[in-house]
Amino acid sequence: MPFPILSILIFFPLLGIGLLLFLDRKNHKVLKGAALGVALVEFIFSLPLWFSFDSTTAAMQFVERHEWIPTYGISYYIGVDGFSLLLIMLTTFLTPLCVLATWTDIQTRVKEFMICLLALMSGMIGVFAALDLFLFYVFWEVMLIPMYLLIGVWGNPARRVYAAIKFFLFTMFGSVLMLVAILVLYFHYGQTTGIYTFDLQKMYGLNIPFNMQYWMFLAFGLAFAIKVPMFPFHTWLPDAHTEAPTVGSVILAAVLLKMGTYGFLRFNMPLFPQAAHYFVPLFSILALIGIVYGALVSMMQKDMKRLIAFSSVSHLGFVMLGLFTFTIAGVQGGIIQMINHGLSTGALFLVVGMIYERRHTRMIADFGGLATAMPIFATIFMIVTLSSIAVPGTNGFIGEFLILLGAFKSNMLYGTIAATGVILSACYMLWMFQRVVWGEITNDKNRDLKDLSLREIAIFAPLILFIFWIGVYPGTFLNKTRATTENFIAMMEKAKATQVTQSQVFKGEAQ
Repeated sequence: MPFPILSILIFFPLLGIGLLLFLDRKNHKVLKGAALGVALVEFIFSLPLWFSFDSTTAAMQFVERHEWIPTYGISYYIGVDGFSLLLIMLTTFLTPLCVLATWTDIQTRVKEFMICLLALMSGMIGVFAALDLFLFYVFWEVMLIPMYLLIGVWGNPARRVYAAIKFFLFTMFGSVLMLVAILVLYFHYGQTTGIYTFDLQKMYGLNIPFNMQYWMFLAFGLAFAIKVPMFPFHTWLPDAHTEAPTVGSVILAAVLLKMGTYGFLRFNMPLFPQAAHYFVPLFSILALIGIVYGALVSMMQKDMKRLIAFSSVSHLGFVMLGLFTFTIAGVQGGIIQMINHGLSTGALFLVVGMIYERRHTRMIADFGGLATAMPIFATIFMIVTLSSIAVPGTNGFIGEFLILLGAFKSNMLYGTIAATGVILSACYMLWMFQRVVWGEITNDKNRDLKDLSLREIAIFAPLILFIFWIGVYPGTFLNKTRATTENFIAMMEKAKATQVTQSQVFKGEAQ
């Protein structure tokens, strides 16, 4: 393109931060309006990315490359393909809605909150666009700071510091191991080719011995598995979601968790393809445990927000299962399910946040009969609930159907176990919905609750549009990822031919 669109998307929010610094911190409406304006302009800037994207090629597009620290082979190298395009668009689409959702929710340190939100936006887009391992790691770490502050400063006063520190420590632990693996990969490439570089594209196809692939896959994989989060690394997630402000929960569920699943697609699997095939049983079983465990624990929750948090463990288990099928249906289902989860679970957290603003409680037992007092709220809640449980005609059905299609093709047993997760998700979501919305109003505090305002309806309207758009005509989005997915599968199939022999040799050496 005639202008560096990716750099604009990465750094424009930082210019917005510069604007906020000069605004009066006491004028909350001006601060929120300015942040909303920056987020909307950012979304508009991202539209050429969507409309100019060539869906027929798997090559990186909108590439920008500039020498940064040439002595060490570090460059500012960014670009997008079908995998990263949808996630960047999801980020720019949701951020304005999140700013709009803070209008009555965030009333303290508003300037700092908006600065953190815009900084987080910049970091997330940088993670999805980076094609230099060093640059990726910088964005990965930078993104942690604003999220840590969102939880620790604006979260629930009772346990927000605990939740923020737990989130930070879990993620940092995985990040350190990933940094070690990046350095090992850097020196191995340099010793093999004589060229020292962090260029990700050059490292694809590098001949890495299986014993090295084995440990490096685990090092990268632990960092990404914590971020997903996969069972048993999920324990930080319910606390972070429960204590975070509403917008923090939306961003965390909708975008930040996808950095883990994206990391497997962009780094783990193509860099270490033979190890990826070797670990299919392990990661598939962990994904299945996450699906069933997350659903069962969700069923036991009394707090709506905590229920939705545990449901993310189950939904992301579906994504990981789809990716590790190494089938076109499974991988495309996993990618579209990342987007679906962002839309549906993000909307669910907004639903809980709006009812919390009115009642200052999230306990399911405190509600009942809200359909009488808040019919618009109940209708939107119902649509989002049906989307979350994958009812045909909604976005969730397309993602889970493709994942199950890939799972049954790859391993009939895995597909059968995963299918039980669909049934369980319907159980806990519909049970929660029934207890909150239907029946008689038994608590007098719920009788005079105000229904959703025009601002709140405006937040949900685009989310509902995409819930039905993806559900009815998914080709709009699947076509963007088709060529990239086919190239990815071809790369993985090529590596599979040598995986068996090398893994057998590795096992013999270990013995």
